[in-house]
Amino acid sequence: MQSWAPPPVSTSARSRLGDAPELSLYDRRTGLVEKTQPADEARIYVCGITPYDATHLGHAATFVAFDLVVRAWRQAGHRVRYVQNITDIDDPLLERAHATGQDWATLAERETQLFREDMEALSVIPPDVFAGAVESMDLVVGLIQELRERGAVYDVDDDLYFSVSADPAFGDVSGLTRDQMLPLFGERGGDPDRRGKRDPLDCLVWQRHREGEPSWDSELGSGRPGWHVECAAIATHHLGVGFDLQGGGSDLVFPHHEMSAAESQAARPGTVFARSYVHQGMVGYDGSKMSKSLGNLVLASALRAEGVDSRAVRLALLHRHYRTDWDWTDAALLAGQRRLERWSEAVRRGGADARATAAAVRQALADDLDAPAALAAVDRWVDDVLAGDGDDVVEGAADLVAATVEASLGVSLD
Repeated sequence: MQSWAPPPVSTSARSRLGDAPELSLYDRRTGLVEKTQPADEARIYVCGITPYDATHLGHAATFVAFDLVVRAWRQAGHRVRYVQNITDIDDPLLERAHATGQDWATLAERETQLFREDMEALSVIPPDVFAGAVESMDLVVGLIQELRERGAVYDVDDDLYFSVSADPAFGDVSGLTRDQMLPLFGERGGDPDRRGKRDPLDCLVWQRHREGEPSWDSELGSGRPGWHVECAAIATHHLGVGFDLQGGGSDLVFPHHEMSAAESQAARPGTVFARSYVHQGMVGYDGSKMSKSLGNLVLASALRAEGVDSRAVRLALLHRHYRTDWDWTDAALLAGQRRLERWSEAVRRGGADARATAAAVRQALADDLDAPAALAAVDRWVDDVLAGDGDDVVEGAADLVAATVEASLGVSLD
């Protein structure tokens, strides 16, 4: 599946300042902020969208946050291999297609294309592999076959379920108790009450063909895959096991990331799915989590259609720490627009030496993606420039600020 065009990423800040500090991130599994330790090539998998509606700002915040990860690793001298999926077959997509009288595949492609346009507008570096579930069907079937051979999959009325007891580490990712897991499983696409299951938490990996629904013929019979196994198969095929970072929104911690990890680890005993698990907080609107099911969406594409500069949207998203739950407001957008105007004007004027500013930006991002601190560092330089009389302009200072902001924060000040 095609991704989108990459944004320009300046290399001049790194050439002038050297490698940035190594990135530290909060790992959900350990509950600690820990220094990442990738090899020369850092490997990251971020769960993508289910394309039945356009990109809302909760999605945008997630992909901007992990774009910061990619940029920080690159600034620290690592090559990065980035894989992202698109869940282009799943119940919500089929339900939306049925409700609106559209062909499910046409709906998925249209919304995927809109997602590409949103990501390009927001200067998000595209993944090296942008893989749809449909095009990855052979990988999914292969992983289910491996699980089946190990006795980790069983049949319930011709549907196939993964047995969570097959992975001794099940529960380590989320740290939740069974009592905490059960209601979340039901709320987030699971079926804890289905008769015939060995454990209420066991999850569907292959659903037999239902009348009126798409299906694929395979060694498993005619049907389609469950959600969690898609990501497990795509991630491990393109990154191998033990890749550096599994990312996504905090609503994916359980069951999605827990189940994906368990399925991979049960198929390959003695391995770990990912070395760390990092999650973006929820972005709300009008007091509730922004979500398609609630209908309280602020769409990135709608803001673009209104003529809003996507750089201002990105700055508004960066104003809150990625792990924070917060509400999108008009005031947040206005602050992003104002910041963009002031930064652009300061770079146009030029100012005092900016090496300390550039170093502070890179250090802040290395410290668990502290984007608000990075913004504040640039703000201080901008305040001095705009308050000054222009007599202390240092040659190259403005260029260094602009290059650092573009490379590390993903905002062009041209």
